[in-house]
Amino acid sequence: MTSTTVPTASASRVETGAPPVVEHRGSLGLVRGTALYIAAVLGTGILVLPGLTASVAGPGSILAVAAVFLLSIPLAGTFAALAARYPDPGGVASYVRRALGNTPARIAGYWFYFGVCVGGPVVGVLGAEYIVAVLGIDHSAVGIVGLAILVPPFVANLFGLRVSGTVQLGLTVLLLAVVIGVVAVSFPAADPANFQPFLPHGLAGVGAAISLFLWAFAGWEVGTHIAGEFANPRKVIPWATGIAVVVVGVAYLLLQIVTVAVLGPDAGNGPVPLINLVSAVAPGIGPVAVAIVAGVVVLGVINVYLGAFGKLGASLGRDGDLPRWLAKGVEDGAVPRRALSVTAVLIAIYYALMAANGFDLTAFILVHTSCMAAIYAFGMIAAVKILDRWSIGWWMAIVSSVLTIGLLVLAGPNLVIPAVLALAAIVVALVKRRRARQVSTSSTSGAPLTEPAAPPIEPVRPLIEPVEITPTATPLESR
Repeated sequence: MTSTTVPTASASRVETGAPPVVEHRGSLGLVRGTALYIAAVLGTGILVLPGLTASVAGPGSILAVAAVFLLSIPLAGTFAALAARYPDPGGVASYVRRALGNTPARIAGYWFYFGVCVGGPVVGVLGAEYIVAVLGIDHSAVGIVGLAILVPPFVANLFGLRVSGTVQLGLTVLLLAVVIGVVAVSFPAADPANFQPFLPHGLAGVGAAISLFLWAFAGWEVGTHIAGEFANPRKVIPWATGIAVVVVGVAYLLLQIVTVAVLGPDAGNGPVPLINLVSAVAPGIGPVAVAIVAGVVVLGVINVYLGAFGKLGASLGRDGDLPRWLAKGVEDGAVPRRALSVTAVLIAIYYALMAANGFDLTAFILVHTSCMAAIYAFGMIAAVKILDRWSIGWWMAIVSSVLTIGLLVLAGPNLVIPAVLALAAIVVALVKRRRARQVSTSSTSGAPLTEPAAPPIEPVRPLIEPVEITPTATPLESR
């Protein structure tokens, strides 16, 4: 791809000493980019977490939302610094490749593509559960409704992010309108007595609520995979991230306050707290509003993640971590239809497994969240190594590295899933190294084709994007 270097505006710098801005062929601007970020984070958590956290912490759950909102700032800022400086569809895997080598990068890529991908059908089923419950349809229809929810985002992404980004803008505007409407309608029914006692379960309850909300504020890494689709990543991504952080934080905070204020001790009763909330003040339109919220949230989340999966799959093919046939569409502005097709097959397999398990989502959610924790850990280590030392982005990476330790602790024994995927990536590395040695042995040219003895254990192939070559990062080929 041909790129044009243009001067860097000081206001657009995420960190000092950044390389010149590279003009990409992407089409996303600030408005649509911000909509994608908001949808990735303000996801299905709004359907269940306000009531769930109120049940474990009471009114103190409001403190939990505020705390996680503040804690998410350095994590979101770190990913924004990485995406703005190194826009590559490999996302976290590309940063890990720079910092740690090829095999760790393959591990991170597999975690996201095969592990986090489980979350796609989970979101579809969760949305279907809400819609079926609200509309009074027989529960056996969950499987069909869930499949129907997954289809529109796939169709939109097959036409590229220019189309899916526009669709996402509409979905995000509708989502925010519904959230604002729910808060506005419910707030007059607030009862100050519901805030007493403020800490019915003590600080331990607040801690439990924080652990739940940590997952609600995840999703900032999705933007790293579509960073090249921004017309000006260096300038737009930091602004889009900052706006999204504020919007998501305020939305969750307002929903939590009004949930506690209106429902009080009954906030955690039932699997669909939003229905209870709006039904308390608007029994006629409440179920309809909740159905709209569930549908919009689910469509928006799946739409964003599919774009990320497509670009990541294509980048893994480009870098030899998956069959190179998948690489088509990896370029900025191109549509990775082959990778999206493989993603569709993966989601179909996971969906069939969920159906065979009676749509019990617990195990699949744990696969998703444990892989996310592992990805964050690798991503923050890479950020500390490749971002300019003492820069704002570097300091945020330092803070985020400490936070990811807590995420790994929360994941606990569920980290066995990322461990299995990591083992698969290592096996692929060993196979590739063996093949390279065989080719070297049979070669008559005398040119050495073996891999370096120290990590990375595979020959490093230059990435397509010219932005991958920067004065601040030591090329892996020189290791």
